[in-house]
Amino acid sequence: MKTRTTITRRDFLAMSAKGVGAAVVSYGLMGCSSSDGDSESTASEVKADFLHGVASGDPSHSAVILWTRITPEQQTDTLVSWEVATDSDFSDLVTNGEMTTTAAQDFTVKIDAIGLNSGTEYFYRFKVGEQYSPVGTTKTLPQGAIDQVKLAVFSCANYPAGHFNVYDLALAQDNIDAVVHLGDYLYEYGRGGYASENAQQMDRQVLPEGELLTLADYRTRYGQYRSDAALQGLHAKVPFITVWDDHEVANDAWQDGAENHSDEQGDFQERKMQALQAYFEWLPIRPWQEGQYQEIYRSFQFGDLVDLHMLDTRILGRDKQLDYADYLDPATGRIDAQRFSADVSSSTRTMLGADQLQWLQAQLLTSSAKWQLLGQQVLMGQMLLPAAIATQQLSVTEFGELVALLQIGQRLEQNDPTITTFEYTFYIENQHRLTPQAIALVQMPAIPYNLDAWDGYAYEREVILATAKSQQKNLVVIAGDTHNAWANELTDIHGDKVGVEFATSSVSSPGLEYYLGIAADAQKQTEAGIVDLVAGLQYTNLRDRGFMTLTFTQQEVTTDWHYVDTVLATDYVEATDKHTQAVTRIGEHSISLN
Repeated sequence: MKTRTTITRRDFLAMSAKGVGAAVVSYGLMGCSSSDGDSESTASEVKADFLHGVASGDPSHSAVILWTRITPEQQTDTLVSWEVATDSDFSDLVTNGEMTTTAAQDFTVKIDAIGLNSGTEYFYRFKVGEQYSPVGTTKTLPQGAIDQVKLAVFSCANYPAGHFNVYDLALAQDNIDAVVHLGDYLYEYGRGGYASENAQQMDRQVLPEGELLTLADYRTRYGQYRSDAALQGLHAKVPFITVWDDHEVANDAWQDGAENHSDEQGDFQERKMQALQAYFEWLPIRPWQEGQYQEIYRSFQFGDLVDLHMLDTRILGRDKQLDYADYLDPATGRIDAQRFSADVSSSTRTMLGADQLQWLQAQLLTSSAKWQLLGQQVLMGQMLLPAAIATQQLSVTEFGELVALLQIGQRLEQNDPTITTFEYTFYIENQHRLTPQAIALVQMPAIPYNLDAWDGYAYEREVILATAKSQQKNLVVIAGDTHNAWANELTDIHGDKVGVEFATSSVSSPGLEYYLGIAADAQKQTEAGIVDLVAGLQYTNLRDRGFMTLTFTQQEVTTDWHYVDTVLATDYVEATDKHTQAVTRIGEHSISLN
C-alpha cells in the first residue's frame, strides 16, 4: 500500500544542529509534499528526460537527501514525484511525494526523505509524467553498537584531464557505506587551461568554453560532469558526503579572493556566491536553512564507531595564503627564516574561522565514538622539505646527490677507509658541482613545501591536535587536494604523536609527476627520497590516479589505496601492483604498511 508523507514547512524548520539528523527543506532547492504552501498540482506535467541520473547524500539516522535533475521539453515549471521503497520493484513503498522544479533552480530536484529507519538500505526513483528516472540505492546511518564502517574517499576530478575511470573502479567495491568527496568535484578553467593537453582527442573539451564566472557557467559545467556515466553510476549506488575545495569556485581560493580571479573578472564575492549556489543545486547536500550556501561544516554519526566531522578549510574563514616570494632574498635565494616563522605560526592566522574551530573543538570534546574522523581538503601533516626543494631550486634527486657529495668529501678529509670505489669515482666526477651557491642551497633550513595546506596555518593546527590529545581521541584525518596519496603520522609541537592522516590521490588531475617531471622509472626512487626527507611521512604515491577506502572496526582502521593504469582511455585496468594498505590500531597513532 502506498503511503504519502505530509510534512509542513514548520516541521522542516525545526532543524537540529548543523545538519545532523536535521529535517531541513530549502524551498526553491528542495521539496516535499506539503499542506501549508502553494499547491504543487498547478505545475504542468510536461515531458522530461533524466539525463543527469540520480543521487543521494547527507544520510542521517532517519533521513537522506535525494537528488535528480530533469531536462524538460519545454522550459516551464514541472511537477516531479518521488518514491522510496525497501525493494527494487517499489512494492514495499516507505514514503513518497511530489514537488515542482523550475528554471530558478536549474530544474534540479532535492528531497529530504525523512522518517526512515536507521542502518537501512533503500531504493528511490523520480517520475515526470510517465517517464521514470533510473533507480538509485542509498542507506541511512546506523545507530548503536556496530562492527564496521567502510568509506570510499575521492578528490580532484578534472574532466579534460582524463576519463573518470577511478569512479568506475569504485563501483566494483562492495559494502561501501558512503562516499566522502573532499572537493574539486569540478574545475573552473576554460578550454586550453590546466591539464587540458589531451582533452580534444579524448572528446572531453569543457563546457562552457570559457572560465566559469557566472551562475549559468557553473551550472553548465556541473551538467557536463554529471553526464559522465561512471560518476552517475557511483552517485546512484552510494550516498555521497561532500565538501568543496577551491576549484568549485576558483584556484587557491580563500574567503576574499583567489589566485586566478582578477578585478577584470568582476566582484569575487558575487562570483563565489553564484558558484556556491550551483554547488547546492547540483550536489545532494543538506543546507542548514533556506538560502544558506556558505556554511557546510557538519557531522555524521556511524553508530558508536565513527564520528565524521566535515570541515570547510577553504571558503568560509581562510586567510590569504603566505607566499615564499615575499621572504626570499632575490640576490641569494635564501629565506628570511625568522620573519617567515613568525608569520606562519601567528595565532591570528586562521583556516577554519573562529566559529567553525569552536564547533569542531566541541565535537571532539563531547563525542563518544571510537574513532574521530576529520573530512577536509588539505594536508594536515607537517610536510617540511629542504628549502631548496620546497622552492623548486633543486629537485629531490639533485639535492640528494649534493648531500652525498658533501658527505663523501667530509669522509675523504677524515681518511675514512670504508669509502667504496663507486663513492670515490662519483665524488671525483661530480665535485665540480659543489659550488658555494649549491652548498648554500643545501644548507638552507627545512620549510613547508605547500603553504596552501595546514603548514601555512600552523597555530590553528596545534589547537586541533591539542584538543584531540586532551581527550586521548583516536584521531584520523583524511585529505585530498594534492592529487597524490600520502600517509602521515600527526605529531604536535611537543613531538607527541596525536593522530594519523591518509590522503587520496586524484580522480584525474595530474600530480607531482606533472610539476616535477617524474618519469615512471624514477617514481619509486623519488617517492622513497621524499619519505626519507619528511619526518612522520610513511607513504606516498606521486604518479598514479586513484581513490582510497577506509574500513573502521572496533580494533583498527585499514586504509587501502586503489589505482588505475590510465585515465587517457576508457579501456583501463586496476593497477594492482600499486595497491597499498596501511593499518592503524586503536589507541595508537602509528601506521603499519602492508
